[in-house]
Amino acid sequence: MPHFTLTPIAMILLLAACQPVPDPGRPGGNSLARCGGDPVGALIGQPVSAMPATGGWMALRVIEPGMAVTEDYSPSRLNVALDQQGRIVGVACG
Repeated sequence: MPHFTLTPIAMILLLAACQPVPDPGRPGGNSLARCGGDPVGALIGQPVSAMPATGGWMALRVIEPGMAVTEDYSPSRLNVALDQQGRIVGVACG
């Protein structure tokens, strides 16, 4: 029966290992340089059309209001959040 008591413990440890590690370079967040978002971070408040067509990001996800998004974490992906008018309101790696 000991294998049944170890299974929940092993599952908890595996789930804890899946959590992203915060970047010490930016309190409460992660560095935009890691996913190539530095140029886009300066565009907060601008229309999405002001964003460069290409950049240093490996993957790009533009999030419109009310849009369903997955909660998976990808440190090389740049997430750009828009408001109702199509202006950039947030930029983050993940």
